[in-house]
Amino acid sequence: MNKATRISPRTLKGFRDHLPESMIARERIMETARQVYRSFGFSPIDTPALEYLEILAGKGSEETDRQLYRFQDHGKRWVGLRFDLTVPLARFAAQHVGELGTPFKRYHIASVWRGENTQLGRYREFMQCDFDTIGTLSTVADIETILVVHELLQAIGIERFTIHVNHRQILNGLLEKLELAEQATVVLRCLDKLPKIGRDAVQEEMRTVGVAAEKSTEILQLSELSGENEEILRGLSKLAQGNSRAEEGLAKLEEIFQGVQVAGVAPGRLRIDPSIARGLDYYTGTVIETFLDDLPRIGSVCSGGRYDNLAELYTSQVLPGIGASLGLDRMLAALEELNLLEKVRTPAEVFVPFFAADRLHDYLHLTNALRRLGWGVEMYPEPRKLGSQLKYADRRGFACAIIVGEDEFQASTCQVKDLRSGESQEVRHGGDVSRIADVLRTLLRPESMPSV
Repeated sequence: MNKATRISPRTLKGFRDHLPESMIARERIMETARQVYRSFGFSPIDTPALEYLEILAGKGSEETDRQLYRFQDHGKRWVGLRFDLTVPLARFAAQHVGELGTPFKRYHIASVWRGENTQLGRYREFMQCDFDTIGTLSTVADIETILVVHELLQAIGIERFTIHVNHRQILNGLLEKLELAEQATVVLRCLDKLPKIGRDAVQEEMRTVGVAAEKSTEILQLSELSGENEEILRGLSKLAQGNSRAEEGLAKLEEIFQGVQVAGVAPGRLRIDPSIARGLDYYTGTVIETFLDDLPRIGSVCSGGRYDNLAELYTSQVLPGIGASLGLDRMLAALEELNLLEKVRTPAEVFVPFFAADRLHDYLHLTNALRRLGWGVEMYPEPRKLGSQLKYADRRGFACAIIVGEDEFQASTCQVKDLRSGESQEVRHGGDVSRIADVLRTLLRPESMPSV
């Protein structure tokens, strides 16, 4: 091929390749999420990446509509790439509810696309780890949603985090009192920007959409309530007084708060936060955002809320829902910045160098026997000098190597070498591979050893 016609290998802005080191970390978090979701009874589903445009457009916000990837397919149909997993879920539930029944609990781990400005932890293609409960208005589902978020972050290895909770009915009730109900959508979008742009900028933005200064001040007074959770609830009670919608939302928020505490979540892990509005239009009740105490600037790593009217766009059946989503890419960026991300280039723990060329079948027997005992094992594919193979193992990040040459095969022994410390020990296995596995377990998985 002529050099002038050779295509330069490159990726689009906001899109990335994932090398093994990155992909292993991603898959570990996805598997952790699956285990936590399943432990609460959530079942897996999948939906197409492409939907009819009418399914997606106008379901999130003006911003998500601007960011939506849309085009005409070969059949001249307008289609779009999903921007989240909640809107496709509403369509899915409406289409399959007769078969699924309610309540229906699902999780969905998949890529979504938004044509937005890239920044730390934010890309145009990114993975979401969603879980939702469809078909119940019970606050038990709201409480459980918070419990799942709490268990998920702990399972990932995060200890210092805070789940911020609010209720949209309190906000909507206050807007009714201020005679701003018809402007609720734009006002809540403005309020959602408070952590990013600050009080003055939010008040100015409200002014531009027709909210008088004294009314925007009262709205911001609600969002700026501070103190312990009980103090904030008392402050909300005063502001909600006289509006049935706000009072109902406050009662639900108090019930959720008490339920989460009874379930064992430490008080410091949950914060009643009246400033949380969530920018998406479909939220109607509880809203949740989760921040890392040691890295708040990265934003919420796990967000969600209740959306009781979204499915009515696709069915006459009432299908209220609540759920949340772990932002996988943002979480990975946070773990890396906090030095909590283990750098691993290989999913296998054990490396077996191949350097006795006439013993191929013996190597194959050894490595496959170890795999049957539950170990990840990689064997080098070519007989080369041991030193060069151990250099390869070091670059890939293997934890240990099992070194077996002609002499070891004849004596039914091997050397188990800890590639992290450089120490080796001889194992006389007598043809019983389980003896090698016992040494590996002591070396690599001491927590699984029975206590004496």
